Amino acid sequence: MDFNFLSPVSDTVLAHNQLLPNQALGKKIKIHSAQNGLPDLDDVQIAIIGVLENRNDLNYIGEEFQLDTIRKAFYALYPGSWNTSVADLGDLHKGETVEDTYFALKTAVSLLLKKSIIPIILGGSQDLTYANYRAYDVVTPMVNIVNIDSRFDLGDSNRPIKNTSFVGKIILDQPYNLFNYATIGYQTYFNAQEEIDLMDSLYFESYRLGEVSKDITIVEPVLRDANIVSVDLSSVKSAEVSLNQKFSPNGLTGKEICAIARYAGISNKVSSFGIYEYKASKDDDITAMLIGQMLWYFIEGVNFRVQDDDFSDDKTYQKFITLVDDQELIFYKSNKTGRWWIEIPFLSEVDNKLKRHTLLPCMHQDYLDACKNKVPERWYKAIQKNSL
Repeated sequence: MDFNFLSPVSDTVLAHNQLLPNQALGKKIKIHSAQNGLPDLDDVQIAIIGVLENRNDLNYIGEEFQLDTIRKAFYALYPGSWNTSVADLGDLHKGETVEDTYFALKTAVSLLLKKSIIPIILGGSQDLTYANYRAYDVVTPMVNIVNIDSRFDLGDSNRPIKNTSFVGKIILDQPYNLFNYATIGYQTYFNAQEEIDLMDSLYFESYRLGEVSKDITIVEPVLRDANIVSVDLSSVKSAEVSLNQKFSPNGLTGKEICAIARYAGISNKVSSFGIYEYKASKDDDITAMLIGQMLWYFIEGVNFRVQDDDFSDDKTYQKFITLVDDQELIFYKSNKTGRWWIEIPFLSEVDNKLKRHTLLPCMHQDYLDACKNKVPERWYKAIQKNSL
């Protein structure tokens, strides 16, 4: 595989890594170094790529950044009882133009996806999610994106792409591969009412910060159905991060963002994971450690993935049928994990987009609500979106 456009991990990080105990993560993963070159990826399941691109940040003033502090924090952690092989492929530096960076990232991600390797992208401004999404053009016809963010990032698609408007480009740019877009942790006062109404009219999903903080488990089915998970670090409350990273006094806690990372990891469908909007500073040890722990929890989740969504063997699941307003709803519960799905019927009279989405992840509570004649909201939105 040709990743010659990636720069090796810095000698400073490698020297720090040499001082770590043999049990540390930095001694267990494959690292792209100037001395040894790119590692062999034949048995690798997860590959880390740093992307040093932030020129489409709305507040960009020419500042540069590096990811050495994050790598030092991550390498110093100890792995769990894992069988997952991880590689750090180094950094993608800025191209001559932002579009050059997008192309290089798209190429790298598509190569990894074809190899069934999960890329973890460390950025950089969150508009890099657009390049990540475009890598799926040659991989899968329909894509679900989950954005962990205080804002929807819809923006004006007629204007140049920015880190606050990349979703509008994803929705409207051809080829049209986006099926569902969900935002976790949004804060109403950071979003125009017109954008909130647009999310509803497109039947996209949105979960307010208060809902998520009250019950973090509500986001698990959403992440279970995602292909791409994109995390904006500004969704984390300012008390949890270092000086340059402070954005809002309200936001997700470190514990919550790590739980979300683990949910993304245990999803059998998530095939790329990105953490963006890192702002380096002299006191960034706290932010770097938080990102390192997010990486740890994501890898932990991947290690404990269970194939529980194959319902061809009736010994592996239980089936439940209930009626809601004369509509038959069919639920499935995995005997392996206890996770739930709801069946989405084909609509023969429309061009069905759901041929890969006939089973929608849900919660046990959705079944209990259906028994009380209440239609599950995720099921309703999926049906409506399919009819558009």
